Amino acid sequence: MELPELAARWMHALTSTAYIPLSHAEIEQALLDSLVELPESPESVADRLVSLHATGPDSLRATIEVLFPTFELPLLARLSSAYAHYMRMDAFDQQEQIKVAIVRAKQRVERTLKVSQARFQEVFASSALGIVIIDFDGRCVEANDTLAEIVGLRAGTELIGRELIDFFHPEDRAALAGSYRKVRAGHVDRFRDQRKLIREDGEPVWVHLAASLLRDADGEPTHHVTMVEDISELHLLQRSLDHQLLHDSLTGLSNRQHFITQVERRLGNDAITLYHLGLDAFSVVNNGLGHETGDKLLKIVASRLGTLAAEKKALVARIGGDEFAMMTISDHVTTTVEEIQATLAEATFVDDHGIALSASIGVVDRPPAFVTAAELMRCANAALRQAKARGKRQWALHDPHDDARRRGKYALAASMPGAWEHGELEIVYAPVHDLETREVLGVVARLHWDDLSHNDTMALADSTGLSLPIGKWLLREACAQAAGWVAEFGDRAPTLHITLGALQSRDEDLVADVKRALDETGLPAERLRIALDISSVLAGDDNAVVLHDSGIVTALDGFRGGHDELAVLTEVPVRTVITRAPAPSPESPLRQAMRDLITTVHSFGVRFGVDEVRTLSDAEHWRSIGADGVIGLLPALSAAEVTKLLTTAASPPPAAS
Repeated sequence: MELPELAARWMHALTSTAYIPLSHAEIEQALLDSLVELPESPESVADRLVSLHATGPDSLRATIEVLFPTFELPLLARLSSAYAHYMRMDAFDQQEQIKVAIVRAKQRVERTLKVSQARFQEVFASSALGIVIIDFDGRCVEANDTLAEIVGLRAGTELIGRELIDFFHPEDRAALAGSYRKVRAGHVDRFRDQRKLIREDGEPVWVHLAASLLRDADGEPTHHVTMVEDISELHLLQRSLDHQLLHDSLTGLSNRQHFITQVERRLGNDAITLYHLGLDAFSVVNNGLGHETGDKLLKIVASRLGTLAAEKKALVARIGGDEFAMMTISDHVTTTVEEIQATLAEATFVDDHGIALSASIGVVDRPPAFVTAAELMRCANAALRQAKARGKRQWALHDPHDDARRRGKYALAASMPGAWEHGELEIVYAPVHDLETREVLGVVARLHWDDLSHNDTMALADSTGLSLPIGKWLLREACAQAAGWVAEFGDRAPTLHITLGALQSRDEDLVADVKRALDETGLPAERLRIALDISSVLAGDDNAVVLHDSGIVTALDGFRGGHDELAVLTEVPVRTVITRAPAPSPESPLRQAMRDLITTVHSFGVRFGVDEVRTLSDAEHWRSIGADGVIGLLPALSAAEVTKLLTTAASPPPAAS
């Protein structure tokens, strides 16, 4: 939401809760300025709200309702705390005026005793704050009923003759006595403090104090006057907000931010070990038994990990949906991992279901002192991902070298969208050779970026979800180029081959995308060959069948020769299978097995192609055992280079002189 619109909503909400002596335009401008200032200084925004007299009983609630969720809870908590502070300051300023009236009433007692006494008694008795006058020995001379109610007595007269300081917590009494002495000695004019008071029934009460001197007509100090405000509810609210900011609402464990703060305190001082836990198959519980059961199980897991952490004097936190973290000191990693798994493995009955869990665990053991807490958490997460890749109930120790390699890969993947937008991804064309005739059967359209191969580029695109839009772009651009070659060179134009990744092969819109590319570019369907990833066909996807029925020749990429893959050849109409296996040398025992596999493939009426064949000797090995075609013998060319070769081949040789 735009800030002016948010300011208008805020103005309407505030003016319905309090009278603000300004025009709506002035209020709205002040609130707009506050919205701009809020992220940097919520305290000054709170001060401005109090200054505007937006101090109705519901003003703060209305403010929070308008600003959430545009601004985050920690920022709004700071705003609420500062608002309460400035409200108290405003109340104390008014209290100071009351005290001035009290002092002046005392000074005019000889001249206007009756009127002054009446005014004093009215203010004294009707004040919402507790007011007490004490002598310099600390005994109460006069107190109002409000103070009596705060300390658990029936009337202010019950306080007369008692020492006010006796009502405060024993740990606070010495400090309070010192503050009163400083006021009497003139070192300070007044003091304000927040202390814990003990009621007559023993219950604690948090109060704000404001104390100063009362003077006689000659200006000589005679008594202390103290105003007392009960802030117990505000104190409890503040503690509740602090707890919510630092703890997980479901399990009560520390949250991520609090845990990182604790890690920062220990780094460099202790030999710590950090464990990052991810519950295995927790989604099975949520999807099978419901999220309510899942939440109950998370509470049980948190309780068990908390018990284990208490035994090991460790820290534990919930840092994600089904992820927890534990920090230990001078730990034996293998033992702790076994203890964690044993703690989680015990079956627990939740809603009449006996459930047991395991965890994948990433471990960072005794990191160097210079590492930051945030980096430590990232390393633990990276180790957890490695553990999850190995299967269930696994753990992995952070490897800095492997982590650096993975970070480089992730950084490259993250930069791919920008590279694509700036035209850094290119389409190149690799020749497809017939092994028997040595002819070029066509060209395969491939991506080229930053010295990466097509397969590596598509793998990076898969990791960021970019493979589908890039695959569609590749399909459209390659078809347009192939159509241009057909228009210029006719039958001598190369047939276009496109190899799809796993995601694009199973895309529900694939057939529509292919037809749209053919319609928009004018490329004849018989000039296009589509190779789908064989895993999509094994998963039951019917794109290969639908493409074949649409008149487009199809192939299966990633063929390995398994039984399921051979069975697919009897069900799906494809012309070719493509493998990336290394060439079997003549002395290899795999040579005859590969020959038999190719023979079996041929028996289905399907050709056998090999990708990533780099040398003539490898090509000859494949030819000798029956392979039909290879890709990669010649380097891939740009579209302009292919066009130049076709033009040269079409030009007749110069006449002899």
